[in-house]
Amino acid sequence: MPERGNTVLEDKAVGVLAGSAVGDAIGGAVEGWTPEAIRERHGGWVTGIVGPWYEDWRTARPIAPYHKGDGHITDDTLMTHALVEVYDERRTHLDAYAVAESLVPKMLNGTRWVPELEAEALLLQRVFLAEKWLVARLHYGHVDPREAGVGNIVNCGAAMYMAPVGIANAGDPEGAYAEALDVAGAHQSSYGREAAGVFAAAVAAAMVPGATASSAVEAALGLAKDGTRSAVEAVAEAANGITDWEQAIPVLRKAIEPYDTVGPNYRELSMDARRPSRTKAIEELPIALGFVLVSEGDVRRAVLGGTNYGRDADSIASMAGAITGALQGRDGVPDDWATEIATASKTDLDQPGRVMASVVQDIRTADAARWARRTAALDALV
Repeated sequence: MPERGNTVLEDKAVGVLAGSAVGDAIGGAVEGWTPEAIRERHGGWVTGIVGPWYEDWRTARPIAPYHKGDGHITDDTLMTHALVEVYDERRTHLDAYAVAESLVPKMLNGTRWVPELEAEALLLQRVFLAEKWLVARLHYGHVDPREAGVGNIVNCGAAMYMAPVGIANAGDPEGAYAEALDVAGAHQSSYGREAAGVFAAAVAAAMVPGATASSAVEAALGLAKDGTRSAVEAVAEAANGITDWEQAIPVLRKAIEPYDTVGPNYRELSMDARRPSRTKAIEELPIALGFVLVSEGDVRRAVLGGTNYGRDADSIASMAGAITGALQGRDGVPDDWATEIATASKTDLDQPGRVMASVVQDIRTADAARWARRTAALDALV
């Protein structure tokens, strides 16, 4: 059994990052496929860890050379853990400059175990083009970190690793939203950056003792703007009254369609895909929030819903796992999944959460001192 947290804060922080990793690993095995194709390939719904889509995954197209499935975490978790390392080193709130000065060097220097490559490799060697953008713009282009995200494709690239920002701002969705927008500004623009802020806010709200699936989504919805807000509203309304994730899959897909730029064929993007817009949204975050509601905050059901939804299943299941992991704590993350994934990925799924819990304590102390100084200044002014 994994070591459990000594405090509610630690238990929830571990729940967030273990839930996120579990969703990432299970969803990664079916990323890019439709629900119908998933059921045909696996003889029914996926109910846990499954193997690669193709037995000859090393050479098969379109997903070679990555060994997805078999409990392997993907770049979502690798980037999340790298951001945790930045928080651990800095022990304070982060901004776009922290991405340039601390996160990008981690992508370029030093190897780490990459399960999908079955090798020690640079983080840069695994991430997608949208994440390689960070290195091109910040390391080679010397772009102002606050503006570096402009011009990148608009996708879930930044949102997918923002869970630590939600933990850092536990109980303060507004603070999480603002910090994630700053951090994500180095990576994304438009609704991709907005989704990063809204996701972090949902995690921060779910960290509150007594929080529910509804309260977490409501907090996120209260901060969301433009197309992201409209998309979350539509998906939340569609999810209302549904508690069966199987039933929810086509319903949630229909609700997100007007806001999704990728189009019906995930592997053949529409001509308007991933361009900036005031009226569109990434698909992953609203759908993840939908499964948080449908699952009533249960990690297992939320992850299975996100997984069998297909399309960008690893990111959807990872975000849903993070939020429900915050709601339920580490005990809510199925041990049968977590143990096998940790072993298969050669990665401790619990330690990053314990690190973030300790970081939160330092942030809390600094925030309290700053607030005391401001209060003293205001008292002198009035």
